[in-house]
Amino acid sequence: MVGFILRRVGVSILILLAASFVMFNLVALSTDPLEDLRSSNNPNKQQLIEARIQLANLDVAPPLRWAMWVGGAAKCLIPFANACDLGTTFQGAPVTDVLPIAMVSTIQMVTAALLLAILFGISTGILSALRENSGFDVSFTVLSLFLYSLPSFLAAALLKNFVAIGFNDFLQDPVIPIVVAVIVGIVVALIVQAVVGGDARRRITSGGTSFVLTTGLLLYMSVTGWFLTPGFGPVGIIVLSAGAALGVTVLIAGIHQRRALLTAGIVAVAGIISYFALQGLFDVSTFATIGILFVVALAVGFAAGFFVGGDDRAQNMRIGVLVAVIISVIILIDRFMQSFPGYMEDMNGRPIATVGSSTPGYAPDNMWRVGLDVFFHLLLPTISLLTISFAGYTRYARAGMIEVLSQDYVRTARAKGMPERVVVVRHAFRNVLIPITTLVATDLGGLLGGAIITEFIFAIPGMGALFQRSLGPGDLYPVMGYFIVIAFMAILFNFLADLAYAALDPRVRVR
Repeated sequence: MVGFILRRVGVSILILLAASFVMFNLVALSTDPLEDLRSSNNPNKQQLIEARIQLANLDVAPPLRWAMWVGGAAKCLIPFANACDLGTTFQGAPVTDVLPIAMVSTIQMVTAALLLAILFGISTGILSALRENSGFDVSFTVLSLFLYSLPSFLAAALLKNFVAIGFNDFLQDPVIPIVVAVIVGIVVALIVQAVVGGDARRRITSGGTSFVLTTGLLLYMSVTGWFLTPGFGPVGIIVLSAGAALGVTVLIAGIHQRRALLTAGIVAVAGIISYFALQGLFDVSTFATIGILFVVALAVGFAAGFFVGGDDRAQNMRIGVLVAVIISVIILIDRFMQSFPGYMEDMNGRPIATVGSSTPGYAPDNMWRVGLDVFFHLLLPTISLLTISFAGYTRYARAGMIEVLSQDYVRTARAKGMPERVVVVRHAFRNVLIPITTLVATDLGGLLGGAIITEFIFAIPGMGALFQRSLGPGDLYPVMGYFIVIAFMAILFNFLADLAYAALDPRVRVR
């Protein structure tokens, strides 16, 4: 393992050096960094030209400038030396000061889009494979192909016009007509009965139940003004926590595994108690406090699985930790929703933003409104990027699951009488993830590339905007700062994909 890591690090350094050399010289030779000054009417433009030549070392040949830049960039590898030098912009600002500011919004947006695409894409793909050639499968196949072919700039424009403006207008009088609630209920019922499958009676029962629940819930939210004062409330927290515990247990261990059910139940009860006990602390919490509480929640889930697990201790610890994560997220979402009325008032009743990564000059006195401000500013850009990746994960997961389910070891597992849940979750799902790990590594580059267009449309001051703003006038060093971050992340994710192969497939060994 150590030898493999050292070899990969060495190869990665060589790749970074070669790629940076090509990129540096391409930009240096294809742009004119003095063009704007030459066409200027400023009386002291000659002095400005000489100052820029000195600032950017333009009197040095590009290959030598690259060597000088690499020498400064290499200092970034020295820990605690505070000597990292990636050059300066034409405005005289160090790239090491400009780049981190731009990275924050881009990393938040790309990370959220990547995680959501993996979660929803793989889930949808597996369900499509399990319901191959059904109405559900055909519908989501068409949807995924549509999203795959949808240009990111068009998706962004549609989101700004129909989601942001439309929803903000809806919040002025948040009443859902009965006809709309019924139509949404029918659509949800059709999806649910297609997912559940089975005979006609089972489909009618599942579809009818989901129709009644969906329609009733929408009308209840409309009548009570839930959209203006959202929240799960104590009843919702209890129901969702119990549902999370039951769902995770059924998915991983099966409903008849008492120790697994007990583990999930203990974590759910602990989560419900913490919801009521920590409301006062939430009012004065910081992001560090939330991080500590999340670690405590993971420890509770781990401990519950360890002490209750019995012979299946490892499995029950996974159940405990997963239930703890889900309930923690539910409680956090509820607390953010409790702060929504105040945030909406601060935004003059139009919370979903269409430009920027945050509201200029907005500095509320609690972290919840800060989080909502970031969320509503990055919501539409994240969805726009999500459409790029969702289709790919859906198609890969569907094709992989169909192929795996036809393998001999899956047929053998079914012949032994194993439940379908065990066949899918324990035998098939793990093997489906192997090719998807490669897709994750390559998809990161696609998301970062798409972020340039998305950031331009939504006026987000991220890395894409920094690249675009610097490339035009030939401001080389910010371009190289952008490039080195993107190249490093691409190489890192490919390295992690190699390690994931060994974890997912015992036949793969890292030597």
